[in-house]
Amino acid sequence: MTSRQRFQTALGHRQPDRPPMDFGATHVTGMNVSTVHRLRQALLGEKDYLVKVIEPYQMLGEIDAKLAEALGVDVVGVMGPRTMFGFENADFKPLRLFDGTDVLVPGQFNVTTDDKGDWYIHPEGDTSIPPSGHMPKDGFYFDAICRQEPIDEDNLDVQDNLEEFGPLSREVVDFMAASARAAAAAGKGAILSAPGAAFGDIALVPAMWMRRTKGIRDVAEWYMATAANRDYVYAIFEKQCEIALENLAVLAEALGDDVQTVFTTGTDFGTQNGLFISPNAYRDLYQPFHKQINAFVHNHTNWKVFIHSCGAVSELIPDFIDSGFDILNPVQCSAYGMGAAKLKDDYGDRVTFWGGVVDTQKTLPFGTPREVYDEVRRRIDILGKNGGFVFNAIHNIQAGIPIENVLAIFEAYRDNSN
Repeated sequence: MTSRQRFQTALGHRQPDRPPMDFGATHVTGMNVSTVHRLRQALLGEKDYLVKVIEPYQMLGEIDAKLAEALGVDVVGVMGPRTMFGFENADFKPLRLFDGTDVLVPGQFNVTTDDKGDWYIHPEGDTSIPPSGHMPKDGFYFDAICRQEPIDEDNLDVQDNLEEFGPLSREVVDFMAASARAAAAAGKGAILSAPGAAFGDIALVPAMWMRRTKGIRDVAEWYMATAANRDYVYAIFEKQCEIALENLAVLAEALGDDVQTVFTTGTDFGTQNGLFISPNAYRDLYQPFHKQINAFVHNHTNWKVFIHSCGAVSELIPDFIDSGFDILNPVQCSAYGMGAAKLKDDYGDRVTFWGGVVDTQKTLPFGTPREVYDEVRRRIDILGKNGGFVFNAIHNIQAGIPIENVLAIFEAYRDNSN
């Protein structure tokens, strides 16, 4: 099978020749740049190769065509040209990270420092305005900085929390279409990361790419607003949904069948031990908009719809299915009620599981290579049966992972495929 055929077969809940693999196609299925650097050294012997940071917020490294071929990656990403901090992924320049890794960062990746040596990154690379991200000295990724201005809860203006949404420019659409065409020409599967279709994603609420933020931007305050100011949040979602549907119509026409899947939402609904939203609250506040987005996708394209939600979300999976989602990620098997076998038994004929092959909280960072290998083999056997499975870890692979453990993931995959 070609990568594209393998991917489509798995999405159709049929058994491919081997599970299709994704590493790097989305911002929730990649690897920290330091780990990518060491993987290239171990796998390709490239001691002096500088890996590009393609997502500065989480400091994710590029899985380029050469590394993807060596790993066996089948799926590539279709994303916009700008980063989470509002500058383009272009004009790359060298940078040495706190751990000593030499990498390439976008030209407008400009940081300032404080007396402790912490890094601060600024919207659009403009160091004359307050920073929107903070990386502690010896850290590995940025945390969002809340820049919420004083708000009057009795006079909230919905438009303040809608400033980041709007029609896609022709330039952005053409950029995405070119990426999709390249994926199809290479015989790869492709996933579109659709802008503006994630409702209440807390990674996006602070809007690190905006020079100035208005409305509710504080994480804790946003969560409280979903209950205390429910009508305000609902009104935001209504307008956001309208804009997202207009943009999806443009993207559907421009990309067509060059992509097979669309990543619409990364809003997390689970903790390690359970939900942090009741099913009724999900059905009231989020599901109406998920249904609209997913219905549009299914009525106007051949794409499958991908939801990312961390944690113990098993109780919500029936609602996700009812909302029209086809794919669940990251499949956090280490969370309560998320055992791989039960998930596959209960939902394997209706949901494609994208991820779940290794516990990135415990087994991968702290286990032995053999423990990693064995866990990966077990998860492939369970999740890969009868298709409906895309091979990937549980969320991004972080920095500081023993490289032998990372290599064990791919060794187990190759042995399973032989």
